[in-house]
Amino acid sequence: MRSVRSTIAVAAALALSGTAAGAAQAVPPQARTAQAAAVALAQPAAGPLAPPAARAAGLYAPSALVLTIGKGESPKESAVQRAVTLGCAPAATGTHPSPAAACRELRSVDGDFAELPSVLPQTSCTREWDPVTVTADGVWRGQRVEWFGTYNNGCEMWASLGGGVLFSF
Repeated sequence: MRSVRSTIAVAAALALSGTAAGAAQAVPPQARTAQAAAVALAQPAAGPLAPPAARAAGLYAPSALVLTIGKGESPKESAVQRAVTLGCAPAATGTHPSPAAACRELRSVDGDFAELPSVLPQTSCTREWDPVTVTADGVWRGQRVEWFGTYNNGCEMWASLGGGVLFSF
């Protein structure tokens, strides 16, 4: 762990001092270590004691969800008919048939399923009573997600969730 921190400190020192990477090899290792230590002490926010947000700035927040569609009036009472996985970070993955498009839809509402734009007023659905419950469980950008919605039938579900691909599986 010490050698990794030293390497990071040296890289930070060179970047902060404006020294080119090629010129760094001409400097003796002791001088590089001393220079890195000086910069690390002078810039505590850049070192290992930085707040977690500062240290993780280059990392992505995980986004992995399990989406389900079931027949029934509530998540507890519905029989799951279909389920897929959807990962959106760092890349669109999972068993969803269109993961990239589904991730785009979810990003457009910042992961808030309730904010998916309804196209129900423009859609002609029957008045059939065949309740459908959809769920989303997992993590979106590092935050726990536990959401569900119940609709009168599949057509109303699709239209109420924006008519997109997110729950089209």
